[in-house]
Amino acid sequence: MIGVYPGTFDPLTLGHYDIVERANNVFDELYVVIMHNNEKNTLFSTEERVDMTRNALKDFKKVKVESYSGLMVDYFKLKEADYIVRGLRAVSDFEYELQMALMNRSLESSVETLFLMTSQKYIFLSSSTVKAIASHNGDVSKFVPPCILEKIIEKKGQLEK
Repeated sequence: MIGVYPGTFDPLTLGHYDIVERANNVFDELYVVIMHNNEKNTLFSTEERVDMTRNALKDFKKVKVESYSGLMVDYFKLKEADYIVRGLRAVSDFEYELQMALMNRSLESSVETLFLMTSQKYIFLSSSTVKAIASHNGDVSKFVPPCILEKIIEKKGQLEK
């Protein structure tokens, strides 16, 4: 069985990591897809996000990290995937994710979405929150993998110059 877990991952958080870890137990192959979205103002480039995410997930042998800039349903078909994986934190996530799942299915009838609830300890966590805390010199070490923390510190130093 093949799963695809798309997202911006700017940056990958421990909440994302939790979803990957659990999805890794479900699928024979799991593609973590770094989506390139011109409408989002990202801190890290697509290439940086791919490199950071590959590094953070390197111990998962069934996980491949790639980038994509088209429609997720096209990537889904390209990989002959069985499910799109999406993490849910709260009711507000569910409303958005349900809308996306139904839109994807209307574009391609074979698309199935598998929703995984984020572990309770990460229910409040988002990439946006991590970036906001880091931008105010807050400690984000308990919210991201160590290799991601290094890149956040590097990027913050570059932006302050």
